Amino acid sequence: MDPGTDSSTTLAAHWKKPLDLEEVEAMSVATDHTGPWTIPDVLALPEDRTTRYELLGESLVMSPAPGVRHQRASFRLHVILDAAARAAGAPVEVLEAINVTLPSGLVVPDLVVTDAGATVEDTVSVDADAVQLVIELVSPGNKTMDRKFKPLLYAEAAIPHFWRLEFEPAPRLIVSELQGGRYIETLTALAGATTRIHAPFPVDIDPAGLARQ
Repeated sequence: MDPGTDSSTTLAAHWKKPLDLEEVEAMSVATDHTGPWTIPDVLALPEDRTTRYELLGESLVMSPAPGVRHQRASFRLHVILDAAARAAGAPVEVLEAINVTLPSGLVVPDLVVTDAGATVEDTVSVDADAVQLVIELVSPGNKTMDRKFKPLLYAEAAIPHFWRLEFEPAPRLIVSELQGGRYIETLTALAGATTRIHAPFPVDIDPAGLARQ
């Protein structure tokens, strides 16, 4: 089971209070704002390629743009997923770092597989109801968010599939599915072997090549 799983009751109680900054590593919470932050407030912020803005509860959390290894792996995983979706004829679109609106706020997953119909318009966000899969790439600065907090949010939003790419000590892709309101790990794809993942569409992945230069 994913270490970030828990009940939606616990999740709701957690996000009624401000974030514990000791648990949100290498991130900052904006304080120069009058009143609680809202989703329209965040979406109205000017585009900034150096910073990601996410709304967790009523707190605006800012994180720096990911590093080279992270971006390399995200791009390659995007390419693999896009090719697999096309081969399967799946009516989806694969997107990187898109705003996703959740019941608990607004997040920016590293990769999202969403219903193709949800992206017909040139919007700045997609609703969680249209999302089939979210993927987080874990690095030292975001590991608490990606292993603990975000899976709770995604489960509460009833997103069916959650994958987590770990880089250390060797690349591995942890695949989880939503069961009974929480994510259950169904398999782990290890570096050096090709693993077939069957949902939300068939895809063959060897994590070893995702981050290699």
